[in-house]
Amino acid sequence: MYRTITEFLKDWKGEAARTQKLLGRLTDDSLAQSVAPGHRTLGRLAWHIVGTIHEMMTHAGLKFSAPGEDGPAPASAREIAEAYSRASAAFTEALRQQWTDATLSETRKMYGQVWTGAEVLTTLIRHQIHHRGQMTVLMRQAGLSVPGIYGPSKDEWAAMGMPAPEA
Repeated sequence: MYRTITEFLKDWKGEAARTQKLLGRLTDDSLAQSVAPGHRTLGRLAWHIVGTIHEMMTHAGLKFSAPGEDGPAPASAREIAEAYSRASAAFTEALRQQWTDATLSETRKMYGQVWTGAEVLTTLIRHQIHHRGQMTVLMRQAGLSVPGIYGPSKDEWAAMGMPAPEA
């Protein structure tokens, strides 16, 4: 759990960079990939990550401009990646200006529960991590190269001239 805004922003900076790295590998053709009919596509998952920044954080009381996830996901992978970059920047600026370390212990109603500000920020990060994991599976199914997030991916082991761990 975060104790300071600075502590969160340091974590967010790394997690946002990891998400941006993943979004940067998407192609327009890959956005239609789903695990099965009737499930979210890769493009919809990516757009959900973008839109949740604004949806969750404005629900928690922050005021800033960023895309929501209402409506169809953009058909362009580049547009999704750029929207994420803008949403992340607008969110971090709003957080710096509108919340203090004391806000982290204040409570607010979130999705039928009561969360502290620190719980909101923790959930935002965990939500993003959860959906990045789903995206990597769909990226493999779509034939994309998957970047390492917390360590080398199978593709990156080979590029380093090392055998990948056993399958």
